[in-house]
Amino acid sequence: MIFILFFLVLSFTRQTVIEDKALVHEDWKDCILPLIDSDEFALDPKFFKVEDYFAAKSLVASRSFQIDDYHGSGMVPLADLFNHKTDAEDVHFTAGDSDDSDEGMSDEENNSSDEMKTQTSQTEENDSVANVADRTSDGPDLQSEDTPDNPLVLEMILVKDVEAGAEVFNTYGSMGNAALLHRYGFTELENPYDIVNIDMELVVKWSVSLITSRRSRARVSFWRKLGYSGCISQNSEYFEISYDGEPQLELLILLYIILLPEEAYTKLDLALAIKGNLAESNTTDLSHKVKLLCSDISEISTDVLLTKAVRKALLSLADMRESLYGRGSLEADVEDLSRCDSINERKLYHSLVLRVSERRIIQKLRSNAEKGPK
Repeated sequence: MIFILFFLVLSFTRQTVIEDKALVHEDWKDCILPLIDSDEFALDPKFFKVEDYFAAKSLVASRSFQIDDYHGSGMVPLADLFNHKTDAEDVHFTAGDSDDSDEGMSDEENNSSDEMKTQTSQTEENDSVANVADRTSDGPDLQSEDTPDNPLVLEMILVKDVEAGAEVFNTYGSMGNAALLHRYGFTELENPYDIVNIDMELVVKWSVSLITSRRSRARVSFWRKLGYSGCISQNSEYFEISYDGEPQLELLILLYIILLPEEAYTKLDLALAIKGNLAESNTTDLSHKVKLLCSDISEISTDVLLTKAVRKALLSLADMRESLYGRGSLEADVEDLSRCDSINERKLYHSLVLRVSERRIIQKLRSNAEKGPK
């Protein structure tokens, strides 16, 4: 039973992995193959096969992390010695300018770092590298007077006390378990950045159980005309459910539109077709819905959207999404996870962590829908 659960979890990421591999193969054809065919570089093709590119790409993807705003994401020598811990890192890597070194830290970490900032630059740690650079005509001058502001220099800052012999943690960024597992091959229990995706296909499947396929497409189209869309990743559109079980606002708006009575929807559609902008409509009986649907999305109240019908729709979507995990219960998954050896059954363990964390979010979504507006 446990191995069935393992393969069910893997099936969710299988399509993403296939799509990633196809994209990497396209990168190789677009970027590497022309270099191999070029006489200018005289590259040996046997060292630049697509398999070699996959291996190099995997190393970069699995070991790079978000450094800072200037450098973005990258690989840092020696920094890959530190494992990841979400929002609880012990060390922080940043650009040489110490004025920006506290960006992104918590108040507690800032106070600690102010007291005990231990800054070690690549210049101080690697004098031999700098000397080689000085002897190179076009190499970087890491020992120049403006080294603190040199973008080629990184600082490792200790942001909190670490006991002798304890493991030192870095952070790879704020990511949920699905992203951590897909990119780095591990997960974290109680990860506050966990999310669950509900695909647009699932929403459409639910809607056609209530209205015809043609009417469903028309209402999704109307929703798009108002300027809304879901999240897009590799040609897939979806909506996010947060760690607290809160649905993405765009999903609530879509459900609200799908569930409008036919007469109300027809008037809205006609008003948009005539005016081109619902906000310009003077139709009295549309005033409430116009104000709701035409407001800036940051001003729209979820309480207004969470009608009894929309809450019922969320419960249906929660059931449909959870059915993808098979017949086993969340309680059974939690029990399997408690018995799993995180060292000797590493793949199974992290798959179960992801599975349990996602099902708990769905449970919270269902609970929020049952409670109604706050």
